[in-house]
Formats: sequence, C-alpha cells, structure tokens
Amino acid sequence: MKRLVMSLLSVLFCTVGTIAQIDPKATPETAALYRNLKNLSEQYILFGHQHATEYGHGWSGDHERSDVKTVTGSHPAVIGIDFMGLSGQPEAEIAKTVALLRKNVVDTYNRGGITTVAWHFSNPASEGGFYWKDGVSKPAMALIKPGGSHHEQYKLILKTIADFAHSVKGKDGTLAPMIFRPFHEFDGDWFWWGKGHTSREDFIAVWRFTVSYLRDQLGVHNFIYAFSPDNKFSSEYEFLERYPGNEWVDMVGMDNYGDFGRDGKYNLEAGLKKLEIVSEYAQKAGKLAAFTETGLESIPNPTWWTETLLKTLKARKLQLAYVLVWRNDTKSPTHYYAPFRGQVSEADFVKFYHDPYTLFEKDLKEVYK
Repeated sequence: MKRLVMSLLSVLFCTVGTIAQIDPKATPETAALYRNLKNLSEQYILFGHQHATEYGHGWSGDHERSDVKTVTGSHPAVIGIDFMGLSGQPEAEIAKTVALLRKNVVDTYNRGGITTVAWHFSNPASEGGFYWKDGVSKPAMALIKPGGSHHEQYKLILKTIADFAHSVKGKDGTLAPMIFRPFHEFDGDWFWWGKGHTSREDFIAVWRFTVSYLRDQLGVHNFIYAFSPDNKFSSEYEFLERYPGNEWVDMVGMDNYGDFGRDGKYNLEAGLKKLEIVSEYAQKAGKLAAFTETGLESIPNPTWWTETLLKTLKARKLQLAYVLVWRNDTKSPTHYYAPFRGQVSEADFVKFYHDPYTLFEKDLKEVYK
C-alpha cells in the first residue's frame, strides 16, 4: 500500500487546513513541498539521513551510493547536508564546497528527494569553530545582530548562502527547495549560539534578521525555515522559550539522542512526550513538524529501528514530516547512525523500511507539484 502514497495525495489536499508558510513569494515548488509534507505527515513519516549520499561507512565520493540504498534499495527520502563549509575558509575552498553541495542538492531534487540543511558554522567573531571553547570563543550572537560589531561580516556570510540558494537549479530549470535549519540545539551550551552564551532577545533578533535578510533583501524563496532545539524541555512553554514567532518559522522540530539510547539510557516515554509537544504545537500553529535529529551511535541494539524508534513514532497520533538520523563517518569504526551491509541492525532496518508508515525516496512522487 505504501507505494500508492501519492495516489492519495489529492484526497489529502482536500482535508488539510490553513498552512502558515512564512514566505508569500515562495517558489511554486517550495510551496508545494510545504503542503505535501504537511499532508503526508497525517499518515506517514519520511526517513532521513545526514550526509547520506556524500559519504558513508568506509567510502566517499560515489554520488549514486548511500548506505541506506545499499541495504534497502532506496536512498532516504530526506538527505541532510551542511552549510558549515560556506564560511570561515579560503575562497578557493568555499568554491569547492559550493560545487560539491550544489551537485548533491540538484541530484537529490532531480530524483524527487528532499534536502535539509544544518549549519555548523564557525564563530565569526573568534577562533574555536562552531563549538564553544572556554577562553577562546566569543558570545557572537550579540555581535552579529543588527548594530553589532560583526553584523556586516554576518551579512556577507548570508550573501554566500543566498548565492548558493539561487544556484541549485534542477534539470527542469526550477530551484531546488531546501529545509534550512539554522542555530539548531540552541538550548544547549555546546555551540557558540547556545543558551548559555546569548540572551533570549539576541537569539530572537538574529533569527529574525537571518530570515528577513535572506528572504526580503537577498530574494531567497526556496527555503523552508526550521526551528529545532535539543531535548531540554518538558512543556510547550519551555519549548517556545526562544521561539521567534509564527511569522518567522515554517517548521518546528527537536533533536533528541538522549532519550533514545545514548550511553545505554532509554527514556522513551519522555521522548514521546516531547514529540507530542512539537507535533501538537505545529498543528495549532499551522506549521510543519519534524524529528529533526536522532539516532543511536553504532546501533548496537539489533531491533532499535522497530522496537525503539518506530514503536515510539507510532505510539500516539503524531504528525511529523520526517525523522532524520545522523551521519555515517567514512573512517571511524563506531561513528555511524544508519546500518550498512553486515551491521547488526540491518535486518531490523529492512523491516523499518517496509513498514507502511515509513517513506523513503522511492516512495515519493511529485512532492514538488
């Protein structure tokens, strides 16, 4: 039945309510993706994997490959990339990164898949990369906001992102939509934009400026903007503590590794409650919702996919557009979050793939129409 997903789409269109997308000039393909993700989330969830086609466990540079496809025969429905290489490097390196990312996004779009973008970008006001390092990092959100000492530099970084967004044209000449997820996990302190390093007011000011500058000044109309804290909340009030407002967000989500087996600790009831908060707020606000990051490093639990992740996702009437697990490192023997041939959870992942609730790239038809 799951292969007939898109034949149901016209029926689902008739049942969806008002959808509050924040860009009135969104490209037709971006607006269609927004609507289709909202509709599909009523009955299904798309599966995503970070850097799925860029590299995998023991390989890199094979653009037709992903570890997920090797196991199931299909790429993930949602493929994660990162804008981290678009700033803080020499221009020649940035140009190489842009070319590789462009091919990745365009290839995914041409196949009918979906791209989501994380942004681990280096602190523009100090050394220390994207992680906060005591004694080195500066609390830069106050410096890159309008009026701040590094605001003009931040505008140049956003210009590079806008140029990339304008360049990702598919074979039909249309721009590939992307789910853009800036400043993720902001409720933790590990990134320089984290809660301990910036005020609520400055965080919101930078978020609103980022959206406004990209959309209204630089003419980016193929982004869906996603707001995704980590799992440090237990109520809607806490979840929305740094929310910039419904007019500045298209999608709400959550990153949560801690409740789903990290360090051998499971608290699935807590994880489910947090997903319910995300899903229910999205439905009230007319937004998309997603489980923007999760996973179990090395996947030592052979039934994690069906008995932990899938069972939790199906335990309540959640409406989540997708669930994304983190990357498979090329060299590390332990840093991976999706199975590959011979991995202990491979058979269970195939069951996860065949479940009618989960959608992969092969299941998607005309999500941009």
